[in-house]
Amino acid sequence: MTATPPDQSLPEEATSLLLSLRRKEGTWVEWGRACQQLQKSGLSQQKIFEETGFEPVQQNQVMVAAQVYGSLESGNAAPEVLERFERSGSDSLYELRILTQADRVAAATLLVEKGLDSEAAHEVAKALKDFARLSRQSTDFSELPHDAVAYFYWNLAKQQADLQARSRLIAQALRFAKSDTARRQIERLLTDFTVTRSRPAPRLPFYRLESANEQPRILPVAGKLPLATADLQQVPLVEEEGNFRLVKFSGTGAWSALPGWQVVIAAEDPVLILADVAELPGVENEAAEEVLVLIDRAQRAWDDNSYFILDQDGQLQFEWFEEAPDRPLLGKVVLVLRPKKVLDEDFNKELWQVEE
Repeated sequence: MTATPPDQSLPEEATSLLLSLRRKEGTWVEWGRACQQLQKSGLSQQKIFEETGFEPVQQNQVMVAAQVYGSLESGNAAPEVLERFERSGSDSLYELRILTQADRVAAATLLVEKGLDSEAAHEVAKALKDFARLSRQSTDFSELPHDAVAYFYWNLAKQQADLQARSRLIAQALRFAKSDTARRQIERLLTDFTVTRSRPAPRLPFYRLESANEQPRILPVAGKLPLATADLQQVPLVEEEGNFRLVKFSGTGAWSALPGWQVVIAAEDPVLILADVAELPGVENEAAEEVLVLIDRAQRAWDDNSYFILDQDGQLQFEWFEEAPDRPLLGKVVLVLRPKKVLDEDFNKELWQVEE
């Protein structure tokens, strides 16, 4: 079957990028940057898929991984590291998206040094992120990325009662350990079989919109009668965007609406943050999905059953702390909202169908 050419009504630059993606020209890094450029120009993921064969999930992976690759370039990663990931490895770099630039460079270097795959990259990224929260006064593991990963496996080994699994984790920890103090700490587990249970992280407070009646909509208010015609004409056109029907206005802000659930009403200083579900802590093996996170900035007192938001090198970060942290908390996560799953958007607009 002969492929149809891209839509010629598109701008010339977009048409060129679509053709390049369809032919899979260049490296995966160039694919990711092309997908990002096309989306910024207004093309939806579905449109790009129809024109190029790149599925939305694949678009997301190469776009994010290309951004990580760019941070390796600007972070002065070694030439051999850049060369390794320019050829392949978007799945591995995608896992490093949760790290700071410095940790991305360290993690990528470690992946190349040890010849690790994307599954190991996921564990390396989690290890470095978790290790950054530790108090340096309470660990014999150095700040080297090798020791951070060794700590990750050592900590898992301490919690493992099954001797075979415990031995496997100890071997992994010793494989990465760089400092002598870290190696000695790990080797103690070879003779000390005490099982130290770690409290599992609590579940995030997920909600999902289920019915069409719960789906909010925001409308502008022109004022109260009597009103001049000019007052009506000055009301801007409201254009809703995305799964949560965001309404933008001049500047960088936007509005969204939530149902009047008790947890929403009780928030004293609520702020909404858009996020991809994979960017949240305590979330494993979730399908890619955009969520709205409701933060109450008035709730800054730590408790071990909640997630909080804090500053990490100038960026907002969500974390759970088993013990009271030594850094100021900026607010508590009170709700994580999933969008309503809509199979047929037009169905809800047909009044006769709703009434049947």
